[in-house]
Amino acid sequence: MAGSKEATVAFGVLSETSDVESRVALTPDIVTRLGRSGVSCLIEGGAGAAAHYTDDDYTKAGATVATRDEVIAGADVLGFVDRPDADTLAGLREGQWVIGMLGSFTDAEYVAALENAGLVGVAMERLPRQLSSAQSMDEMTSQNSVMGYKAAILAADAYGSFLPMMTTAAGTIRPAKALVLGAGIAGLQAIGTLRRLGAVVTAYDVRPASKGEVESLGAKFLDLGLDFSKGQGEGGYARALTLEEQAQQQAAVDEKAAGFDIVITTAKVPGRKPPVLLTKAGVDGLKRGAVIVDCAASDLGGNVEGSAVGTHVTDGGVTIIGAPYLASGVATTASNLLSRNVADVLAHFVRDGRLAQDLNEELDSALIVAGRADAPTPTASGASAAEEKK
Repeated sequence: MAGSKEATVAFGVLSETSDVESRVALTPDIVTRLGRSGVSCLIEGGAGAAAHYTDDDYTKAGATVATRDEVIAGADVLGFVDRPDADTLAGLREGQWVIGMLGSFTDAEYVAALENAGLVGVAMERLPRQLSSAQSMDEMTSQNSVMGYKAAILAADAYGSFLPMMTTAAGTIRPAKALVLGAGIAGLQAIGTLRRLGAVVTAYDVRPASKGEVESLGAKFLDLGLDFSKGQGEGGYARALTLEEQAQQQAAVDEKAAGFDIVITTAKVPGRKPPVLLTKAGVDGLKRGAVIVDCAASDLGGNVEGSAVGTHVTDGGVTIIGAPYLASGVATTASNLLSRNVADVLAHFVRDGRLAQDLNEELDSALIVAGRADAPTPTASGASAAEEKK
């Protein structure tokens, strides 16, 4: 490949096995980018099809399209949108690196399985977002941005009226009023998208800095009459509220939510149970025809009491959509962003044509959770032993 270094590290990507996943951890443009860093790429045939990338696209970019077994056998490093399942882990060989969202905060058993298999686990969810050198690696930010955009589109599609004010010969239709709970990356993207669609948008977040961000997008900040002045947590996330603060927030949000047509909740706490922002009382207080999109819905629960993955309509006529897989619904763009994140993590560990042998930077020790003597040892609580001693 013209302008490329001689490739000495092989990077492999497989088709994702989940029924709800359309993204792929490698796109053709990233094949070219990695080639310049001395990394060759292997990809399972058809892996990019759901994201509209053909095998021919990958071949033209310089990748080798192969069978699943051939990719596993030939790769030094494997990249995943999520993480390899148990069957895939069983087929990997000792010494291979695995990059993905490994669930290391809450699933110590999975990290132990990586360790027992002799694999090097690189956990994207542990990226220290405050490091400027890590910004291009931040999968959570890139995918949450896609999620927020899609959440607004999904809500608009499910809502039974126009979002913008519209004057017609038959009369004037008032604009929809939308409430976004959680003004992080996903929430801000949802706000911007809803505003472009013509809705009147209000938003709320416990982080003090979020008020200016919300208003800069032309939305109103919801005044709950509460002061959580220490709402900023580590790494740019909102801190976990105390039980008393949660109860105060829930009661205030429940009361205020009744005046909105659309509610989008985006308050995720990586690897942990999401906070309940809207209780059953709040849902019951919404008018018939209102739509809720809960981006935090999962097996651990969601931001809306009683929400689950999928769509259901309450007895009061409120549609609740539990939608944790929204980024997969914008698979082409989401894959483009995600593959850049994964590739930049990989490139960080490629030094002098080899994978890093020593963890000598803050970023190294944060990301590598298994397979290295100097990696942090996860405990049942999800924290490393070193973290628990602090």
